[in-house]
Amino acid sequence: MAATEEIIARTAPDKLIDHNLLDSEVESLCDGMVCYEKRPARRRDGSVAEGLYNAWIIFNNPKQYNSYTTDMVKAAILAFRRASVDRAVNAVVFTAVGDKAFCTGGNTKEYAEYYAGNPQEYRQYMRLFNDMVSAILGCDKPVVCRVNGMRVGGGQEIGMACDFTIAQDLANFGQAGPKHGSAAIGGATDFLPVMIGCEQAMVSGTLCEPFSAHKAVRLGIVSDLVPAPKV
Repeated sequence: MAATEEIIARTAPDKLIDHNLLDSEVESLCDGMVCYEKRPARRRDGSVAEGLYNAWIIFNNPKQYNSYTTDMVKAAILAFRRASVDRAVNAVVFTAVGDKAFCTGGNTKEYAEYYAGNPQEYRQYMRLFNDMVSAILGCDKPVVCRVNGMRVGGGQEIGMACDFTIAQDLANFGQAGPKHGSAAIGGATDFLPVMIGCEQAMVSGTLCEPFSAHKAVRLGIVSDLVPAPKV
């Protein structure tokens, strides 16, 4: 053991290179609508694991059910990259503010005001969205999706890109595309057949009927449920 530590000490550089794309002080691109926090990692007995942290990536747009704007997508990509290269981070929690929704997908206000009138721009938007999905899938640390309400549409797609899902028992899940003139091509057509089977994927992707957290557990897209607090 002592010999191993001596070898590491001899071979470790004096100063480690910063692999972030932006300055370490920059945590978000959108005025707090995506928050990045480092919280001390804890062992099973509740004690703090010194020097280790969980990165919490938090959507903060509760008035619009945590739907993501273009700037939020950019910030999420950078946040997952930051968590990947942070040597002190051992896991990521992906969640959102409030108890109404984890995420309901793309921001329909932005869609209506900008993208609907500029269809040539939508390809650019989808490039960013696909990069966000790839950033979650390619994150070097385990990603836990903490679902505190609706996980619908694009929110379902980015949630399924995570490694684990823990949901409150009153949450609900599903797709929304065909009901609103869109299609579930941001990940659901890839993830759902693999995760819940082709028949249930067809039901979810075409009928767009939301289903409960308990059904999500039965289908196999949620690892565990926790009770919602009662007031």
